[in-house]
Amino acid sequence: MCLCVLLPCSLPEKLFDPTYILSRAVSNVICSIVFGNRFDYEDKEFQAMMEIMNNSFREMSTAWAQFYDIYASFLKYFPGPHTKIYDMLEDMRLFIAGKVKKNQETLDLNSPRDFIDCFLIQMEKEKGNPTSEFNIKNLELTALNLFFAGTETVSSTLRFGFLLLMKYPQVQAKMHEEIDQVIGQNRAPNIEDRNQMPYTDAVIHEVQRLSDLIPMDVPHMVTRDTEFRGYIIPKGTEVYPVLSTVLKDPTKFQNPRKFNPGNFLDEHGRFKKNDAFVPFSSGKRICLGEALARMELFLFFTTILQSFRLKPLGLPEDIDPSPLESGFANIAPMYQMCMVRR
Repeated sequence: MCLCVLLPCSLPEKLFDPTYILSRAVSNVICSIVFGNRFDYEDKEFQAMMEIMNNSFREMSTAWAQFYDIYASFLKYFPGPHTKIYDMLEDMRLFIAGKVKKNQETLDLNSPRDFIDCFLIQMEKEKGNPTSEFNIKNLELTALNLFFAGTETVSSTLRFGFLLLMKYPQVQAKMHEEIDQVIGQNRAPNIEDRNQMPYTDAVIHEVQRLSDLIPMDVPHMVTRDTEFRGYIIPKGTEVYPVLSTVLKDPTKFQNPRKFNPGNFLDEHGRFKKNDAFVPFSSGKRICLGEALARMELFLFFTTILQSFRLKPLGLPEDIDPSPLESGFANIAPMYQMCMVRR
């Protein structure tokens, strides 16, 4: 995982907006899985995709988008700002389609290079099955989902996290102390370090809890008539598990609307699990990328804080971590910061 893109912005002290720097770094992790390669950070097509992705994530959370969700059957016949999301998603689909076409032209059935190749190989195996779900449309949409979700969720959480660490410098200082004790300065962090770093782990959990990135979760659908607490939910009904009600539950978290890593620490300073920690949803349809996201968040936070102190533009107490938009997602506010070498 290459973080070198962050370094030039910190030498000397220089203010910068972390939005697209983080998006490009995080996106290249999922790109290496889906496309089998990483993009150069200066690649114009890659930069354009990051901008489209960031803007569409924000557009999905506007009041217009929520209004459209309610009246889609009527509003789909009228022009307006609600149509921008679909134009953006189509641009990203075409980007994916181009990658799929290149893979098709050079496919080796015995040597898959990435997720797209694996899907194409399964398509070939099932080409005689008319009911197969392995087709080009599903490949493009699945790859798009992985590309989109694998970029925006982690990069947005990091942006919220940086802001909270600048607002609470005492928390950042304790993370620096734990990093110095467990990892030091002579090697890069690795995922095995997490078990020895309860405070850092607690901070990351609290960032995820408080940022509450996807408040209503993604929609689920009932596959058969289901009785729940005396109510019948008919087959085909869309269900939205409102994660906010759990992540901000006052019976599970002390002062749930305030940043407090202690929510995940016991009286001895050891990491404490909490069943109400559900940013990845729960049950059989839990987020496919949970393990990857947890690994990325730990490595990004520790690698950056190992070498840098995060410094805000103004006073810590003046920082407002409230979302820029709150709808489908809670969108991290735009801000500038600098990184000071420790």
